[in-house]
Amino acid sequence: MFGELVEYNPSGKGEYSMPHLIYHTGGGDKIIYILGYDNKARWKKALGGQYGCLYIDEINIADMEYIREASMRCDYLMATLNPDDPSLPVYSEYINHARPTAQYASDAPLELQRMLNADPKEGWVWWYFSFDHNAGLSQAKKDQIINMVPPGTKLYKNKILGLRGRATGLVFSNFDRSKHIVKYNHVIKAVSEKKMKFAMFSAGLDTAYSSKSPDTISMIFQGITEDRQCIVLDERVYNNADMDMAIAPSDTVQNFIAFLERNREIWGFARNVYIDSADQATITELQKYKRYNPCAYVFNNAYKKTQLIDRINMQLGWLHTGHYLVTDNCRNHISELEAYSWKQDKDNEPEDCNDHTINASQYGFLPYVKMIGTGENKQ
Repeated sequence: MFGELVEYNPSGKGEYSMPHLIYHTGGGDKIIYILGYDNKARWKKALGGQYGCLYIDEINIADMEYIREASMRCDYLMATLNPDDPSLPVYSEYINHARPTAQYASDAPLELQRMLNADPKEGWVWWYFSFDHNAGLSQAKKDQIINMVPPGTKLYKNKILGLRGRATGLVFSNFDRSKHIVKYNHVIKAVSEKKMKFAMFSAGLDTAYSSKSPDTISMIFQGITEDRQCIVLDERVYNNADMDMAIAPSDTVQNFIAFLERNREIWGFARNVYIDSADQATITELQKYKRYNPCAYVFNNAYKKTQLIDRINMQLGWLHTGHYLVTDNCRNHISELEAYSWKQDKDNEPEDCNDHTINASQYGFLPYVKMIGTGENKQ
């Protein structure tokens, strides 16, 4: 296509053993390496050097080890990506640190901009492109593509609306940020103006102490309103993989008490709190704390006789009727609601991941299910 301007050597040539382009300019040749991130042996050969511009196509599906290694060896990084599972590390480590320029900020959906919630980094710019920016398609062709995708599906959300979310297999497929997320400050204001009254407060604790997995120690504080809504008000999440010194059950006791006290001062007293019954070590430490310290909290084993599938069905029903809400400061819980998925080889069993704040929330609301929803639940 480019005649004598560009020479492509797919098997390498001369001193350059990797696939590359030679760009012939008046000021001398420039070398552009062509690497696939699916071939680890090949891209590792490039790690010894420092490069000018690095361009990564569809960075959302790229090998994270490749992204981390390659991005630190370039002067300038460009990348494209499609909307994907919002829990992918490429978002938290890279994309969410970028921001749109002021001139084009209004181009992007507000829901997507809210996901750019990591600390901004100077010079990191994020661009949003929709069908309106595709000058290569006629309006008739755009309309044809859009009309072929059923509204309400995850494919429509990802590819037509350009919003993040797993394409298939979501457990809480009816979770919608525009319907189910409420601003933390708005809830506080509604309570202070007596437009909202809570009938009960509860809290749940799910634990995982491994330092070699993404599993977390998750705390959820929630309130049940007189209008039968369950609102997740606050969360606290720890991951031993991120800690210089691993958290032990005795540390979790101190953290959990502090979490409960902070929310008691803001919202109200959750006398009964519920802890993962599989973790007797943490429950023992909590009971020990109660023996030696003034403590009005009652530490209960989580009630697990309600099957997981039944818990999920209850939440799906509450989401459908607007009786399960989350404040916008509970980012981990929101992320899990958007990532928690069914196993691909089983119809009725979720994956054992992206579920720790979900478990903690279930521990907290299970004793009070008769107070939530339309009142038709007789369990």
